[in-house]
Amino acid sequence: MRPKSPTPQVHIETFGCQMNESDSELVRSMLKREGFAFTEDRERADVVLVNTCAIRENAHNKIYAHLSELKGLKKQRPLVVGVLGCMAQNLKGELAEKEPLVDILAGPDAYRQLPMLLSTALEAQEQGFSQKGFALDLSEYETYEGIMPDRNSGVNAWITVMRGCDNFCSFCVVPYTRGRERSRDPEAILLEARDAAASGFKQITLLGQNVNSYRSDEWDFARLVCAVADTPGIDRVRFTSPHPKDFPPALIEAIATHPKVCKHIHLPLQAGSDRILDLMGRTYTEADYLALVERIRGTIPDVVLTTDIICGFCSESDEDFQDTYRMVERVRFDSAYIFKYSERKNTIAARKYLDDVPDFVKGTRVSKLVEVQRRITLERNREYVGREMEILVERDATRSSTQGMGKTDGNITVVWDKGTSLFEPGTLITKHIFDASAATLYGE
Repeated sequence: MRPKSPTPQVHIETFGCQMNESDSELVRSMLKREGFAFTEDRERADVVLVNTCAIRENAHNKIYAHLSELKGLKKQRPLVVGVLGCMAQNLKGELAEKEPLVDILAGPDAYRQLPMLLSTALEAQEQGFSQKGFALDLSEYETYEGIMPDRNSGVNAWITVMRGCDNFCSFCVVPYTRGRERSRDPEAILLEARDAAASGFKQITLLGQNVNSYRSDEWDFARLVCAVADTPGIDRVRFTSPHPKDFPPALIEAIATHPKVCKHIHLPLQAGSDRILDLMGRTYTEADYLALVERIRGTIPDVVLTTDIICGFCSESDEDFQDTYRMVERVRFDSAYIFKYSERKNTIAARKYLDDVPDFVKGTRVSKLVEVQRRITLERNREYVGREMEILVERDATRSSTQGMGKTDGNITVVWDKGTSLFEPGTLITKHIFDASAATLYGE
């Protein structure tokens, strides 16, 4: 059902991971195809869509605070509010009952229904009453084939290669919010890569909850990465995230040998204690992880390794935490995302274990890991001083428009004074690194 004229204006706000960014691009494409328009100005919008994340408590708190802001806006004028994504799927009962301002709830597999849901809600609003619409069924098949994402301009294009997850890590809500694993058709992915290149994007990042599990007939992920990297006009290909339990040699070899596949691997550790890894359902041990790191660094000597770590998982003792601390010191990651454990509704951990580590203990452990990782990151970044680094230009630096900012092949931020040398975003340049901090390399 198409919206009536004048064209309804939609404002979409995205929280959370890269997968949500990619989903918002799909939503824009589907709604524009059905006659909706988009605005960056929330005050001018007839519809506000909030694409949500359910991974951590902090994300929930941000989104609830955001919805409180929208209540005030909705009191001033007619407005349709929709909550999309993982939070809509995981907390559908709570949102439907406790947030009366929400008109639309749509899970990650139900975005094709959004044009109809929004049109119905807008028509009801015109007639002076409220019509709520919920679409929250998970699908074993939906991969949104045939829909080309509507991307904002930039350097990087996200391409989702698979949806859902079959790992069921005990702390993770993704299998319950995004459903079971299914891989997209490789030819559709390559068509999307060619479209991104034709639109001027120079880098592609392939997305999946566990990209190593990608399978489509004779295609595995290593073959797919190389095929995408062969796309004319694309200079760099990245991917996130793999799982340490099944990192095939063919993928390591592809990263090592293909010049356009970035030498950067985000390899989530989550914990360094075998007991905690077992409770988390990670299916690998500390020794398994270290052996994989050794294989990777033995094949790709200049690889940049980053990771995710959770502090304060159920029953984590001081000894368990020390195992993680020693693991960080031993592996010497280039950087790490370190979080406090927050119990997620419907997960295995929420059903089986007690969230018994006090919050202040979790915070203390996070601070200790952040401190040691910051020192390691600074030491590793200083190893680049004196080297010539190839950089993909992205934009002006955050702190000053007189400086440029880009990323190395290993995804490390580089900043330099522009002077009279102006480089367009998407340009590959080489800079001599003369200084480094724990967050940034500085080029001459």
